[in-house]
Amino acid sequence: MDGTGWTSTSTPYLAPRTAGEPDAWTEEAESAGRRGSQRIVFAGETPATAEAARLLGTDEGETVVVRRRVIELDGDPYELTNTFYPARIASGTPLAGSAKIRGGAVTLLASLGHVGTRVVETVTARMPSAEERKQLRVGHGEPVLCIARVTYDATDAPLQADLMVMQATRQQLRYETTIG
Repeated sequence: MDGTGWTSTSTPYLAPRTAGEPDAWTEEAESAGRRGSQRIVFAGETPATAEAARLLGTDEGETVVVRRRVIELDGDPYELTNTFYPARIASGTPLAGSAKIRGGAVTLLASLGHVGTRVVETVTARMPSAEERKQLRVGHGEPVLCIARVTYDATDAPLQADLMVMQATRQQLRYETTIG
């Protein structure tokens, strides 16, 4: 990518961090000499949207925990992320609160005994909604990339569903998979 773009890989976001390590986004940005941060717009229990219910394998309207965040790069909006958790896992935990979680949510989930073993990501492109265009500062006619990521545990139960929206012209996605 050129100097305005960003190459992103999902792998660092899937494994728990060791004690004292920053969250994956902060570390990834710092390794590129940049500043990664996030603002939590909302965190708490909410009825599952149709899409969240489908990804988590639950019923629409069933209570789930959501963390709605604006991910920032060098102080500018970079990505909108809504992360959904089954209430049985996240209710009453820091995932349902608006404070930053040391080491990130994946680290907290692991400390609670919930470790991801399989991840499915679906990437699509579309035109942004008016609200997304405003939040991401996307120009008219510029598309967004959407990533739907579901993390499953060893029993194949969904632990977490992420719905991410980012400006397509600022992004390059890189996937690397080890076989065997």
